[in-house]
Amino acid sequence: MTGSVHTPTMSEHLPWTPDQIAAQAIAAAEAGASVLHLHARDPADGRPTADPGVFMQFLPRIKQASEAVINISTGGSSLMTVDERLAAARQAKPEMCSLNMGSMNFGLFPAKDRFATWKFDWEPALLEATRDTIFRNTFKDIETILEDLGKGCGTRFEFECYDVGHLYTLAHFAERGLVEPPFFVQFVLGVLGGIGPDPENLVHMKRIADKLFGDDYLFSVLGAGRYQMGLVTTGAVLGGHVRVGLEDSLTLGPGRLATSNAEQVAHVRGLLEALSIEVASPAEARDLLRLKGGDLVGF
Repeated sequence: MTGSVHTPTMSEHLPWTPDQIAAQAIAAAEAGASVLHLHARDPADGRPTADPGVFMQFLPRIKQASEAVINISTGGSSLMTVDERLAAARQAKPEMCSLNMGSMNFGLFPAKDRFATWKFDWEPALLEATRDTIFRNTFKDIETILEDLGKGCGTRFEFECYDVGHLYTLAHFAERGLVEPPFFVQFVLGVLGGIGPDPENLVHMKRIADKLFGDDYLFSVLGAGRYQMGLVTTGAVLGGHVRVGLEDSLTLGPGRLATSNAEQVAHVRGLLEALSIEVASPAEARDLLRLKGGDLVGF
């Protein structure tokens, strides 16, 4: 819905108050999204926050108004500590969480040069900070998340893989018996510091995942920025699932800002249905991903 990459200056349509996040999440579900991936923002100025109190201002409302699976980020922001990033998920005990599969450079700083003025001083400062920050996801961090949320809460994961090595890291945890199939792998392409947004890279990621996991995984595709719609459609043709939203891209086409998350969902749903690809319902998604069910969460 909102992520921690884009800032309020970049689009007036980016949701950052709890009311806006709840409304856009519910609308996206109504448009056909079966899984809702959620970050939180400071209601005062839109900066990323990991405060469980902010999450709890919109999580129950979304659950009450929608059947969609709620997926809480454990990535938060590269500027947050791991404990900060896990705070909301530990309290909410969701059906799903994202889990980043390796430490990496995560460069947002080029976006700082695209705007001359900013709504809030924190925006350019946050972007510039990524020039000299490592997005930390060590083996120990991953073990902690698997223990606390997977074993402790029955949460299953969207394994976010920003490069080929991240697939081998997931295979390592599978070999140790710390994760169980089916693995839900998110191929993330186009983030500065990760694998580039080339279709051949997507095909390569799928080929390696096929080699490592065989029939024991499902995959989805995240295309950053202007590469979003082309890459996710390619992924769907290859047999995968798709992820869209204002966290990943603010546009619907060249020079055209998306007015909401729901608009992106409706657009990609139209593309998929034109290709005779059926969109899964939330119930079907729960079955595919073997989730515990919305009645067993902590909100």
